[in-house]
Amino acid sequence: MDLKVDLVSDTATRPTDAMKRAMMSAPLGDEQKGEDPTVRAFEERMAALLGTERALFVPSATMGNQIALALHAQAGDEVVCHRTAHVLNHEGAGAAMTARAQLCPLDTPRGIFTVDDVRRVIRADDPHYPRTRCVVVENTSNGGGGSVWPLPTYDAVAENCRVSGLALHLDGARLFHASVALGVPVARLARGATTVQVCFSKGLGCAFGAVLALPSSLWPRARRLKQALGGCLRQAGIAAGGMLYALDHHVERLADDHRRARALAGGLAGIAGLEVEPVETNLVYFSSTRRSPREVVDGALASGVRVAAAGPARLRACLHLDVDDAGVELAVRALERACT
Repeated sequence: MDLKVDLVSDTATRPTDAMKRAMMSAPLGDEQKGEDPTVRAFEERMAALLGTERALFVPSATMGNQIALALHAQAGDEVVCHRTAHVLNHEGAGAAMTARAQLCPLDTPRGIFTVDDVRRVIRADDPHYPRTRCVVVENTSNGGGGSVWPLPTYDAVAENCRVSGLALHLDGARLFHASVALGVPVARLARGATTVQVCFSKGLGCAFGAVLALPSSLWPRARRLKQALGGCLRQAGIAAGGMLYALDHHVERLADDHRRARALAGGLAGIAGLEVEPVETNLVYFSSTRRSPREVVDGALASGVRVAAAGPARLRACLHLDVDDAGVELAVRALERACT
């Protein structure tokens, strides 16, 4: 099989040649000892961008999320999130191991919940109940279709967390997508969050790496948790060099991924038997009334196009920097053949 277009995830991206040059020329040191100058520069830049006191380089977004949950909750506690949240569905039940907390999922449209939804599940102070300690907001919401949190909705949840004494963790794996879609800085989207995770191995095109932004008071424990989880590296500046390059060259171009996602959705909407969900950023979710997701995946793959089954009746295509306009057209034709 000759794979021509990979739409299974934006994690399929490879570092560009220019990014590789930035990685190879980055000054290096021992990151575990805090001596890597490129990692330090990256952490300082991300803290400034997100409007936080500190930022911590971590190898993966999952590690960033799990450190945050362990900072905010412990045994006997409960964390509120959406039922489609990454921390609930795609992190190997990590919350049960790192924070030893249970998760309380909210079932609301498009992966976005309101302040009233949160208020309804905050537990009373009673020994029969777990203690509500943290709320997780995922922006953009992957399972919600790449949806972007409206600022008033997010602000109300953040303010309720503040007055209720709850931590707010922002899983911003695709936060720059939300920033570009809304035309506002990432610091505005992170306002009011206790901790913020941003992933660089998705639309920003890095080989790996993420960041956890946090207040200085949580830094020592976060660093200790990172060490315990095996996240402290040696010459991590090789990765951080690529991440700094991405900040300079791969953020504004996310608008191209959003445009191509809309173009793909428009093409799929014209195929009989396909139902396409609203598109806000770089993710396109759709379903087939004629073929199972596995049949569609296999049929498209036979034409060199890879998409993902996202459940018993749902499929996902993800646009990224390795897919151009011609790739979108090829994908539409391949999926038309697969669905008819």
